[in-house]
Formats: sequence, C-alpha cells, structure tokens
Amino acid sequence: LKDQFDNLDKHTQWGIDFLEKYAKFVKERIEIEQNYAKQLRNLVKKYCPKRSPKDEEPRFTSCIAFFNILNELNDYAGQREVVAEEMGHRVYGELMRYSHDLKTERKMHLQEGRKAQQYLDMCWKQMDNSKKKFERECREAEKAQQSYERLDNDTNATKADVEKAKQQLNLRTHMADENKNEYAAQLQNFNGEQHKHYYIVIPQIYKQLQEMDERRTIKLSECYKGFADSERKVIPIISKCLEGMILAAKSVDEHRDSQLVIDCFKSGFEPPGDFPFEDYSQNIYRTISDGTISTPKQEGMRIDTKTTVGKAKGKLWLFGKKPKPQSPPLTPTSLYTSSTPNGSQYPIFSIEPVHYCMSDIKTGKPRIPSFRSLKRGYFCLQGPAQEDFSHLPPEQRRKKLQQRIDELNRELQKETDQKDALIKMKDVYEKNPQMGDPSSLQPKLTETMSNMDRLRMEIHKNEAWLSEVEGKVAARSDRRHSSDINHLVTQGRESPEGSYTDDANQEVRGPPQQHAHPNEFDDEFEDDDPLPAIGHCKAIYPFDGHNEGTLAMKEGEILYIIEEDKGDGWTRARRHNGEEGYVPTSYIDVTLEKNSKGA
Repeated sequence: LKDQFDNLDKHTQWGIDFLEKYAKFVKERIEIEQNYAKQLRNLVKKYCPKRSPKDEEPRFTSCIAFFNILNELNDYAGQREVVAEEMGHRVYGELMRYSHDLKTERKMHLQEGRKAQQYLDMCWKQMDNSKKKFERECREAEKAQQSYERLDNDTNATKADVEKAKQQLNLRTHMADENKNEYAAQLQNFNGEQHKHYYIVIPQIYKQLQEMDERRTIKLSECYKGFADSERKVIPIISKCLEGMILAAKSVDEHRDSQLVIDCFKSGFEPPGDFPFEDYSQNIYRTISDGTISTPKQEGMRIDTKTTVGKAKGKLWLFGKKPKPQSPPLTPTSLYTSSTPNGSQYPIFSIEPVHYCMSDIKTGKPRIPSFRSLKRGYFCLQGPAQEDFSHLPPEQRRKKLQQRIDELNRELQKETDQKDALIKMKDVYEKNPQMGDPSSLQPKLTETMSNMDRLRMEIHKNEAWLSEVEGKVAARSDRRHSSDINHLVTQGRESPEGSYTDDANQEVRGPPQQHAHPNEFDDEFEDDDPLPAIGHCKAIYPFDGHNEGTLAMKEGEILYIIEEDKGDGWTRARRHNGEEGYVPTSYIDVTLEKNSKGA
C-alpha cells in the first residue's frame, strides 16, 4: 500500500463518516425513548386520580389495582428514561468525543504523509535539475571540443584562436565534471530519501492510520455492546414492574368490591312490612247472614251498616282525623267465623283490626319508596347537615361518627406528643438555661392542654352519640327478630337513626356498653410494635440525656430516626439495641430516606 496514500485517505474518511452515522442513529433512538417515556408519563398523569378528599379515595380492589398498574407504568416510563440517559452518556456522548479526537488524529497523520511526499518530490526535483544541468554542460563541452579540433586542424587559424578555443574546451570540461559530481550527489541523496520514504516514513504513517482505524472499529464494537447493555440493565427492574402489574391484577377481589358496595349504600332501614289484608266482602257476608257485625266496635260505638270500611278510615273528626286507636295486633285470635243459612263456616275480620290497619296505612309514617330515592339524597332534603349526622341513614350515620372519632383520636395523639415534647424541652431549659427560657414554652403548653381538653370533650360527645345509635340499632335488630317469629303483627317503624363502621366484622354486633369509661379510648391507640426507621443521623455533639424520655449519645454515634422534629426542637431516635428516646435536633446531622415507605 506504499503508493495508495489517496485511497487510504478516502477509507479513513469513510470510517469517520460511518462512526458519525451510527452516532446519529443512537441519537434518534434516544429521542424515541425520551418521547416514549414522556408519552407514558402523560398517559399515567391523565388517568391518575386527582387529589381528592379522604372520603372520595378509591376503595374498590379493581380501582386500586388499576392505580397500582399506573404507578408501575410510571416506574416503567422512568426506566425508559434511564435507558435514554445511559445511551446518551455511554454511547452517544462517547461517540461524539471519539469522533472529534479521531478527526484530529487523522488530520495529523495525513499531514505527516503529505509532508513526507512533498519532501520526496523536492529531492526528486533537485536531482532532476542537477541531471539536466549536467546534460547541458556535457553538450556545451562537446561543442567546445569540436570547435577546438576544427581550429586546430585549420591552417589558416591563428595560434591565438586555437589557444582561446582550447581554454574554452578546458572550461566546459571542468564545468561538466562539476555538474556530474553534483548530479551524482543529488541522485544518491534522492535514492536515499526515496528508500527512507517508502520503507520507513510511509509505513510508519500507514501503521498509525491502521491503528487509528482499528481503534475506531473497536470503539464501534464497544458502543454496540453498550447500546445493548443500556437496555439489559433495566430489564430486571422492568420485570419487577411487570410482576407488580400482574400482582395488581391478582389482587382484584370481586367479593370484597361487592361488600364495599353494600357497606357504602347500606342505610340501616328495615324493608317495608307486609300490607294487611283488606276485606271488601264484609257487606256481602253481612247481608247473607243477618246484616250485623259479630263483635261491636271498641268504645261502645254503634256501627252504621251503610258505612264502608273505606269511608271509615277517611272520616274527619272535630279536631282533625281520629287518633289511631291502641288496638291489639292483628292475630289469628281476632278472626271470627260466621255461618251461612246452609250451615257453612267462613272467616271474617272484626272491624277493629281492619280499621286499625287501614288507619295505619293512612296516617302512619311514610315508608321509604325505594332505595333509589335514598341514593338521590332523600334524607338530605330534610335540612342542612347536622353535627350528629342525624340527617343520615342509620348505617351511614354510624360510619360518619366512627370516622370522626378516629380523626379526633389521631389529633389528640398528636397534641399529646406535642405536650410531652414541650415538657421535655422545658425540663432541658430549666437544667440548661443557656439553651433557652423555660417560661417561653408556657403559652404553647397551655394552648396544647386546652386543645387536648377540647378534643376529649368532642370525643366523649361523639362516643355518646355513637353509643346511642348502636343501642337503637340493637333494639331494632331485636324487633326484627321478633317480627320474624310473628310475621302477622304489623309494626310501625322508628325514625332513621344510627350509623355503621367500615369494618364488615362489626355489622352483626350485640348491644354496646352504655357505661364505658370516658378514657378507655386511650388504650385503643397503644401500639407496642416499634416504629419503623425513616432515616439515620450522626451525633455532632455529645448529649448526656439525664432527663426522662431523652436518649444519651456520644459524638459521632449513628442512630436511627423514627420520628421527625415536629417544630419543638426534638427528634425521636433509636439505637441499634432498640433503646429509644428524644435527642436535640441541633445536636445531630439528619439524613432521611427518600422512600421510607418500606423502611
């Protein structure tokens, strides 16, 4: 390849062009990955639920599974962004830097080759010039010699002319000898440079170009591998995302969703009772027999045979409708028999039960027409929402009251923790006055105690309402059981009261304890399980921790953080051996975990 310098120039240029072409391909692939990840995130954002009140959070397993799938898809989009970032940093960026270096190196090697070729051409020109000069001097010497010989043989030529021709011949001969020596030297020099050019300089330059091209090929191979590794690195995480989607799909529980629908729309009202039998054949039987009623009406009133039962139930009295009589329930004993002239027996109803049933239908409390009216907010039409939720159906009322009690208990727990922290800080200030003024904490402590008293009163009031509702629900359950035993008894319904909880295990429950101690709720929130660590900290200064509830620490000691500073200057920490306590926040360097959910 000693004479293929131009072809090698073209080949190396093609190699760099191919490298840049692959870099362009990687760049477009990165753009595709970025756009794909962006579109996935926009899709997740479009279908993710907006921040809503706690009551409106999705509870159905199918909805929760869908939102978990959206979260996994968001993580999947993040992995596509990781692929794009890895390709951009490891492949595309490296290719662009290497392409720039490759162009610089190639330019340098080609310049060296051109310089060597130019030097060889210069040597050849010098040799060629000396050769041409030597050739010219030789011709001039031959001419001088011929002129000298002609004058020397000419008898008419003077001696001076002959002598002058001889001197000219000697001069030309001498110049020819000098040009001959110069030509020989230039020829020797050119041959040496030419040998050096083709056997030393050019091979070395070609070797450097070969090494450069081989490095380019190796770099392409590494980039091909890095291109694949960028995708392969995220495959485990992508597999976990897909496994999370599968687990979300398996977590769908149709029975639980059905139970949630039941709990959500259960009102607690009893179904409508049986309608009583209305006997319109009494006039017929009365005419056939003797035209009289077997048993007189209560209160000794005479019954007009021309008045039907339908008219009696709508009769107006002096101060409105006749009050509903306190008649005994309609039982089989209130049925009477009569005989026809042919001696056949047939049952008839007395006027009192019939009138009572008809009056109950006319003047009794209106029944719920359908569950659809309840869904539309039938009870909300009775007035604005009340503090005790008495405007809601029984089960809904129980649920709301239980939720409010839970929220109040959580607020009370926060206030209790804040009070304990203030007391501990006050003790520290009293023992170390240079850290702060203890009296400055008294207003905050008083306010906290006042809030705790207010929350306890609210909890006691709501628990009283809840106990009242649960008692009425239990009483209504007893009445329902009695109605199942004797289904012929017509029962009126009480006004809708009561509420329910989200716990399906509490739907069937006995009568609650009416005389529970007011402070029993404190025991319900005690948790013996250790709090999870949400980070760690390093002690900057030593702390003795003599006060109760504090934790002593040495300078440089590493502790777990289990509760952040709530604004009181104290952080709750735990040692490796499980010992817990509060330490001053200003004494430690805190590092919280980015995702402490699974800590």
